[in-house]
Amino acid sequence: MENKKELSSEERGELLKTLKTRFDKNMNRHKGLEWDKLQAKLEANSEKLWSLNEMEKTGGEPDVIGFDDKTGEYIFYDCSAETPKGRRSICYDREALESRKEFKPANNAVGMAADMGIELLSEEQYRDLQKLGNFDIKTSSWIKTPSEIRKLGGAIFCDRRYDHVFVYHNGAESYYGVRGFRGSLRV
Repeated sequence: MENKKELSSEERGELLKTLKTRFDKNMNRHKGLEWDKLQAKLEANSEKLWSLNEMEKTGGEPDVIGFDDKTGEYIFYDCSAETPKGRRSICYDREALESRKEFKPANNAVGMAADMGIELLSEEQYRDLQKLGNFDIKTSSWIKTPSEIRKLGGAIFCDRRYDHVFVYHNGAESYYGVRGFRGSLRV
């Protein structure tokens, strides 16, 4: 069966309606940006709309958080209060998943992000997100792990506790019911 990364016109309409409602409700995340310009860019990028829909379906509540003047791209992050429910209980990457002998999780963060057409947040992006609100108060999110750490078997994740952002390490093969990942997408 062909995996077509395109939404039906009904799905497109529903997604745009959801994104506009979220855009209007959270103006502090994107001061100075205009919905009409963003909508035109979204409508011209059906594969990016598909990726945003995947973010939405897995509980990410994507919202535009900025605009890159150099590239002319809008930047979306998962803005759900807690790490997206449809992306929890996963280890860091395919290598970590395959290294588990038993009790394997259903998936991995790096692979899921690639399948969705998005990227894991970096530590810097995660910290920028936290300037827009209080995220991951009860959960945690895998973030892009430097290759030096990953080569040694580790991976890093972040959360917000005591009104501060913390960066931690864990074995890449570990997984917990409250750990998932947040993604970013440029349109």
